[in-house]
Amino acid sequence: MGIPGDEILSRVATGDGHGENTSYFDGWKAYDNDPFHPIHNPNGVIQMGLAENQLCLDLMRDWIRKNPQASICTKEGVSEFEAIANFQDYHGLPDFRKAIAKFMEKARGGRARFDPERIVMSGGATGAQETIAFCLANPGDAFLIPTPYYPAFDRDFRWRTGVQLLPIRCHSHDNFKITEAELAAAYRKARDSKIRVKGILITNPSNPLGTTMDRETLRTLVRFANEERIHLVCDEIFSGTVFDGPEYVSVAEILQEDPSTCDGDLIHIVYSLSKDLGVPGFRVGIIYSFNDAVVSCARRMSSFGLVSTQTQRLLASMLGDDDFTTDLLAESRRRLMHRHRTFTAGLEGVGIRCLQSNAGLFCWMSLKPLLKDATAEGEVELWRVIVNEVKLNISPGSSFHCTEPGWFRACFANMDEETMETALRRIRTFVRRANDAATAAKTKKRWDTSLRLSLPRRFEEMTVLTPRLMSPRSPLVQAAT
Repeated sequence: MGIPGDEILSRVATGDGHGENTSYFDGWKAYDNDPFHPIHNPNGVIQMGLAENQLCLDLMRDWIRKNPQASICTKEGVSEFEAIANFQDYHGLPDFRKAIAKFMEKARGGRARFDPERIVMSGGATGAQETIAFCLANPGDAFLIPTPYYPAFDRDFRWRTGVQLLPIRCHSHDNFKITEAELAAAYRKARDSKIRVKGILITNPSNPLGTTMDRETLRTLVRFANEERIHLVCDEIFSGTVFDGPEYVSVAEILQEDPSTCDGDLIHIVYSLSKDLGVPGFRVGIIYSFNDAVVSCARRMSSFGLVSTQTQRLLASMLGDDDFTTDLLAESRRRLMHRHRTFTAGLEGVGIRCLQSNAGLFCWMSLKPLLKDATAEGEVELWRVIVNEVKLNISPGSSFHCTEPGWFRACFANMDEETMETALRRIRTFVRRANDAATAAKTKKRWDTSLRLSLPRRFEEMTVLTPRLMSPRSPLVQAAT
């Protein structure tokens, strides 16, 4: 007897645990089907749902031109082809791990130190998140995570691992800051539901908020993890994008400040070069753990998603250039600050408020005044208008598990200045038309109400009791509907 049709494939293959059936990914599909181009498709969808840093790629192109020997694909570097093309230990090239550790220190202002021997490679931050989840938890175990959070964590962290993500509620009235009360409440709720909590997962700087955690909040999280004997996983892939104060604080800095009161075996960092350098296509993810057993296990698992040795060699040379990386990070921050200020100022010009932020490649903006209904459904309805009619792919807050309708994430660093100005023009036009329509509707409602109130009571009773007596062509009837 054959296998039933619905059982030919695995539950992973047939289920929707990948989390991609959401408006976040639907917006990407809308862009893919109708991508904006200033000449060939000027009315297409502008991609504002992709947190990609394209602002300093010109600096890296210049460095590569000046250093052709860094690549084995040039006549200056091809002599190293055989050595690089051969099999390499999945520990990674020593020079690559040293360069990554040094760059991580520099991206964090030199206030934290990283050991190259604890650097574990992975195929992007996606692979790094899944690997750390495999190392720390069993299927059914849970991690607490503050909302709103990056939608793809539902895929990266939990899809194939079977790990649950349980929300720590954060609120706009205190800028979505994690509070100890909400952290404890989420932990108790899980415990009361007989769910085993293995850790806390945070992003710092935050995606989608673009904010950084203060030292006291990080200390609270570390202390809570220590007291409950659970892990703290810190995604720090935007650490080099902090363009304004307050100063960025890494969890590594907290640990190194007072190691006697903080168990390093519970602290783990996920990093990537996708955001700070803007090279997501290189697929360079990093796991950095202070737990020796985790480093050992993650290194074995890394054989499923290694970074190519050709990429390692190029990046080892680039990141090993101390003067270049210093200038690159400084210029990237300067350009990010300029782009952020220009974009948010454009939004403010039409009354759109953004959460105050100091990092990242996006802003968290409030479109609450434009909602017809202050619900998740009303938010998605507005999003559909924006993506299908305004032709902007911004991401609704509900796809980030935000419980307050009306928040949207808009990315501004993955395009040139002209495209950003086009996006702002579309936003301005849309908001003004929406405001004009709302004003007209209010005026009409006031006029209708005034007219109805002016009618004799006896006349109103007639319209209710004997509607058939009224002519369908009566101007009074039409005016009252």
